Amino acid sequence: MAEPKVENSTSPVGESKIRIDAREKVTGAAIYADDIQFGNSLLHARIKRSPHPHALIKKINSEKALALPGVKAIVTGQDFPGYIGLYLKDRFFFCRDRVRYVGDPVAGVVAVSEEIAEKALGLIEVEYEILEPVLDPEYGARPEAPLLHPDLGKYAVASFIFPQPGTNISNHFKIRKGDVNGAWEKCTAIVEHKYRIPHIQHVPIEPHIAIAKVDEAGEITLWGSSQSPFAQRNLIAQSLGISPGKMRVIAPYVGGGFGCKAGVSMESLAVAIAMKVKGRPVKLLLTREEEFFTAFVRQGLTAYFKMGCDENGRLLAMENTFYWDGGAYTEYGVNITRAAGYSSSGPYEVPNVKTDSYCVYTNHPVGGAMRGFGMPEIHAGLEQCIDELALRIGMDAVEFRKLNCLKTGSTLVTGSRMHATGLSQCIEKTAEAIGWGKKAPPSAPNKRRGKGMALMWKAPAMPPNAGSSAWVELAEDGTLNVGVGGQEIGQGVFTVAAQMAAAALGVAYESVRIAAPIDTRYSPYEWQTVASRLTWSMGNAIVNAAKDARKQILDIVAEAWDETPDDLNIVNGVVISYKSEKEIPLKNLVIYGLPKPGDQGWRGGPIIGRGSFMPTYVTGLDAETGQGERAVVHYTTGAQAVELEVDLDTGRIEIIKGVSTFDIGKAINPELVEAQMEGGFVQGMSSALFESLQLKDGVLRNPSFVDYRIATSSDIPKDLQSYIVEVPQDDGPWGARGIGEHSMVPTIPAIANAIYDAVGVRLEGPPFTAEKVYLAMLDAGIVK
Repeated sequence: MAEPKVENSTSPVGESKIRIDAREKVTGAAIYADDIQFGNSLLHARIKRSPHPHALIKKINSEKALALPGVKAIVTGQDFPGYIGLYLKDRFFFCRDRVRYVGDPVAGVVAVSEEIAEKALGLIEVEYEILEPVLDPEYGARPEAPLLHPDLGKYAVASFIFPQPGTNISNHFKIRKGDVNGAWEKCTAIVEHKYRIPHIQHVPIEPHIAIAKVDEAGEITLWGSSQSPFAQRNLIAQSLGISPGKMRVIAPYVGGGFGCKAGVSMESLAVAIAMKVKGRPVKLLLTREEEFFTAFVRQGLTAYFKMGCDENGRLLAMENTFYWDGGAYTEYGVNITRAAGYSSSGPYEVPNVKTDSYCVYTNHPVGGAMRGFGMPEIHAGLEQCIDELALRIGMDAVEFRKLNCLKTGSTLVTGSRMHATGLSQCIEKTAEAIGWGKKAPPSAPNKRRGKGMALMWKAPAMPPNAGSSAWVELAEDGTLNVGVGGQEIGQGVFTVAAQMAAAALGVAYESVRIAAPIDTRYSPYEWQTVASRLTWSMGNAIVNAAKDARKQILDIVAEAWDETPDDLNIVNGVVISYKSEKEIPLKNLVIYGLPKPGDQGWRGGPIIGRGSFMPTYVTGLDAETGQGERAVVHYTTGAQAVELEVDLDTGRIEIIKGVSTFDIGKAINPELVEAQMEGGFVQGMSSALFESLQLKDGVLRNPSFVDYRIATSSDIPKDLQSYIVEVPQDDGPWGARGIGEHSMVPTIPAIANAIYDAVGVRLEGPPFTAEKVYLAMLDAGIVK
């Protein structure tokens, strides 16, 4: 694979040409089930789940299960009446009155072994009254649909979420910019399309797992594979009606997350069960089958797009309607709906926009955060419409995008102004690298070759006041320990954290260690490891903490040498003076300080720096128009292009080449940026070509890797190129923005546009399987 191309850049924190495993930068052993010596005290839990997509619970009889030797306790919804949820508190730990999807937790069993707990599940008798399910979000949004959450109007909800009580709409986000109706008559060309995006699963290598223990004093400790230890502490404590100070969450390395381990899912069940067996740790592990439909899934989407331009190709109007299949509970999905709304124009300046983005309750698995947070779904259709609109007026698709894309100072769909961006450069570099306008011959007579491009933008979808904090502490030998609350999930954030701390303080990267695992009792606060925000937000906190320690050190030395701090610097762990040319290693002063002359005491002492960061400038948006001064902290923008071949005999698609270019502000670690670009491309390709949760009557038909196909190494194109554009973010550390999710966003439409270029067919939505492509070619008369 090609090396990443970095325009006018060296890493601000050192030339990092060798990717360093983040595990090498961590102190402390990773705490996990097999590493903790619970011995015979460890109990095992299993969950009794609903077999129905929608039903009332009439009766639960657990007497036979309780009588089974080895069973210690059984928990039901009657034991825990509190609601839980991130942006919308709409669910119980265990169902109380009704079940809303196949897999909804009805009861929990804890026993001395997993086998006994599993056997006890079969002895629990549940009587249901079957209700009509809602299995389509468009239908669910209609007044005649069965009401899934009659108490929606009573749920606690974030101020920027707008539920519609008395309906299945848990959030309705609106954009009303300009005069859309008046703009259509001015358009030379108009395109309208409907697209469907299926549910997919994150399929992390490590499934969800949690161990909970409640001591006799009611203090709770939760060990879990989590992207959100602090959010879990807060949300679970709120639901239980206890102080967060009595709830401790320890989160070791996460074996893959992609959003499914954000917020709270099965972890609350482990805590609830552990409260019934105080003093005994309880382990709950999802099976691979359960992982597919009882953990968060990516929401499905039905999207309607209408857009028009003038004779010169200038976009004049867009009208988009999104029906999000939020599933049975939408505590996270409501914010995905909001993010889709304020990003609904795509990375284009459009004077007239109308958007209605609906989050709809259905009786499908629970929708939650997934890499891209709604952006891959809306870009999938939007970027295909952009291609078609360019074709309608006879304009090159790249030139059309260059004309209409956001530039510095552009007016956004929410009415605010675009910050400095290098999106135009991304388009140019991507087009050049893919060989845009040059048609290569296919590899065989029965194949057709095509190229496609798509743009993207994405903001960190988060509350306006999501904060980060950090501390740095120097040891006797001058090495640096850094405390953070952000989680390492394989993206390399601990490596980047160490680089930034080293650069900001003035010490060697090799002397920095990250304090892990994340522990809410000792680690500094971090909102969540989501939204591609850690390099920017946590990075600012780390820099501030390092600067705080640096100031303490320079003040001590300046006083000792009778100089000013401005005369001094810290270079490779040594304080040097540009005035007197004196120097002293940090190891000689950061713990014990420096002696005063004449044996008259000491100055200084142990150095600990602290830092925090929270954006203060994000404003609210009008509930009726979606307009406001500043909706988000920033946008990362970029472009992708693919070259592929379609086999006319089978419909099989082979990706020949992939090109990604993103403006990330500043590449703190170019190697890790490349890894994110490549990984996101492959995951996006997987969702474009293979992935779909096959739901029928509310039941998942393919909950295993036998029937759920994901991309493997054999599917990756041999030619993957990554390019970095750097237009600094004004408030990012060294100008950095995130890149973790963005490289997955434009892949589906880039592939779809390439398929059209190759064989002239478009599909209603992914996955673009060989069968679907072949049948589309057959319908179009391309093959016979």
